[in-house]
Amino acid sequence: MKLGDYAWLLALSILSAGLLVPSTRQVFISQTQEHPYVMGCLKFAILATMGELLVIRLLSGQWKKTAGMFPKAIVWGIVGMLVVLMFEIYLNGVAEAVKNQLLYVGDGAVKPVLTAFFISAIMNLTFRPVFMAAHRMTDLYIDRKSRGGSADWTTIVENIDWQGFVKFVVAKTVPFFWIPAHTVVFLLPPEYRV
Repeated sequence: MKLGDYAWLLALSILSAGLLVPSTRQVFISQTQEHPYVMGCLKFAILATMGELLVIRLLSGQWKKTAGMFPKAIVWGIVGMLVVLMFEIYLNGVAEAVKNQLLYVGDGAVKPVLTAFFISAIMNLTFRPVFMAAHRMTDLYIDRKSRGGSADWTTIVENIDWQGFVKFVVAKTVPFFWIPAHTVVFLLPPEYRV
């Protein structure tokens, strides 16, 4: 392991420890409830940037700053705020559909699982592809701008592998990763979802 590995693990451990210590966990919960957009922004900006750094480390064997790391962290923060909003919209939309007998979630132990599944499935089959396409475009834009290249939106859209996007991102990651992952997420208490 390299020094960067220890630094990354230390940062993750500090963030995780904050949820284990009762006093800091309570601050985290109260801040998430009182300031959902700010906390969604911070959580995504920090954790997604750490994730990007980890991916680069795993692929290249080295810790390297990503091209346009700060602008990408800002985009991740905006994504975090959108996720706060979308989670609420889809959660309440499914609840209303269940109430109006447009969706059946059963009773007993199956009810929260089916409810979480419907929220996840509907959100990931509608919002996720649009969100991931927009995110792919902003990433490419930032990459090109940070390297001094051409970054007009027509060129950006033309340079995305849309066939690969549909075949892998939409057809594989949505049903086999995101729907199951968010089903679990919607079984968690609200303050831990985003």
